[in-house]
Amino acid sequence: MGLIKSLLGSIKGTIAAGFVLAIVIALFAWERTGFNLLELTVWLHVLVGITWIGLLYYFNFVQVPAMGEALADEGGPGPAAIGKYVAPRALLWFRMSAAATWLTGMSALESTGVGIMNAFTLASPVIGIGAWFGTIMLFNVWVLIWPNQKKILGIVESTPEDIAKAKVVASMASRVNVLLSVPMLLSMTAFAHGNML
Repeated sequence: MGLIKSLLGSIKGTIAAGFVLAIVIALFAWERTGFNLLELTVWLHVLVGITWIGLLYYFNFVQVPAMGEALADEGGPGPAAIGKYVAPRALLWFRMSAAATWLTGMSALESTGVGIMNAFTLASPVIGIGAWFGTIMLFNVWVLIWPNQKKILGIVESTPEDIAKAKVVASMASRVNVLLSVPMLLSMTAFAHGNML
């Protein structure tokens, strides 16, 4: 019980334990079939992709509505704690998981034999659509959402007018990502299961 408590007592211990368990399972499987770089790449792609899309959904379905309610709650605690402590940390994980998802996705395209060029020219249309949507989403994260969130959160000095514009741009880019995530995930899973649409 002490070992479990120490592993699950912190998020770092829990994540480390999850990776150790995954490695044990992989080693058991690879002992029978041999090391498979493609499987490892796809697993990493899925893992970081879940983190990215999970945070995307968290921002859109939980944090943004909660911030709106906190602003409207006169006499309540206000949104300062979310804006100061939660949002910057969540945005860091969001940006890094977006980049890691895209990079592992490009590696998976090469490892599967599809090839990056074939995907982006839609020679392999199902995975190509997913790759394009993922790339657009990555662009939105790094070029539209993050620079504008820095203004909203006061990380960079901005006028009230700049902050108002930043809220619109960041919100719309984030909503576009939610919209694209649904067909993007369909494309990815369809490709992984024999293009069965």
